[in-house]
Amino acid sequence: MAVFHTKDISRDCFLITGGAGFIGSHIVAYLLANGAGKVRVLDDLSTGSIANVNLFAQYPQYEFIKGDIRDTEVCAAACEGVDYVSHQAALGSVPRSIKDPVTSNNVNIGGFTNMITAAKNASVKSFVYASSSSVYGDEPNLPKVERRTGNLLSPYAVTKMTNELYAGVFHKLYKLNVIGLRYFNVFGPRQDPNGPYAAVIPLFVSGIMANEQVYINGDGAQTRDFTYVENAVQANVRGMLNTKPEAFGEAYNVAVGANFSVLFLYNAIRDLLKLEHDPTFREPRAGDIHDSLADITKAATLLGYQPTRKFQDGLALTVDYFKSMHK
Repeated sequence: MAVFHTKDISRDCFLITGGAGFIGSHIVAYLLANGAGKVRVLDDLSTGSIANVNLFAQYPQYEFIKGDIRDTEVCAAACEGVDYVSHQAALGSVPRSIKDPVTSNNVNIGGFTNMITAAKNASVKSFVYASSSSVYGDEPNLPKVERRTGNLLSPYAVTKMTNELYAGVFHKLYKLNVIGLRYFNVFGPRQDPNGPYAAVIPLFVSGIMANEQVYINGDGAQTRDFTYVENAVQANVRGMLNTKPEAFGEAYNVAVGANFSVLFLYNAIRDLLKLEHDPTFREPRAGDIHDSLADITKAATLLGYQPTRKFQDGLALTVDYFKSMHK
């Protein structure tokens, strides 16, 4: 992975909430590999993986706290002595939020408020948090630009927009340096293919390799700005270490700036696996937008963000990872 910072971080303490999860564990790995003074993970392992946590046991500067962000005391303890926070802990998935809006609200809004308050009380240098492209809702224009959002389409989207509103208030009221990252369909190694709310790429890869029925919601013509996880790591690192005052208090698209259809994605995976396997089409999924494409100008201008992995490169790396795990 490329290096996304020039600052000496050997004396800095980083807190990554949700650090046992998919994106969080990649951020942790980057910081540890690049000499961070201390990297603390807060995770309750409800959706994160103990295998991801075990990857970091070799590093003396790594610390793990098993705890729930819905517990204010846990959040306060996790922020003690911390310089930078990357808040990734959340309950993802639009369908999960539709099925159980209360739990999504309690974790994604209540837990977020606990964490940002604890970070403010600990006087951290910056607080970067995971938002989502779901905040664009039914806004029809492409590409998506940060200043223009539509009607929200799911409880999950409501939780992420609420995070952004809270972050804006904390920036204005308490002068907390906050940066929100609107992820666009992040994918890569260590993304969980199991469970009812698994993401589409690991589902496709694992289903094709196992010769199981693979479903495509709708006709597959819907498009997404698929974003390799290395790009999400870059945005978090640049966000945490940002020194431009005008960059704080804002939310940024984190994507590549190119979109591909779900059917194109499926066929690309099938080609990489060199396996013949036809998908099964079914009804479109409630709460989903049809097309997604990000304008990344704002992140490039204020954070210096430039995607280092395009879709096809990242997909090849991801398929190789799942093939190695399948052996």
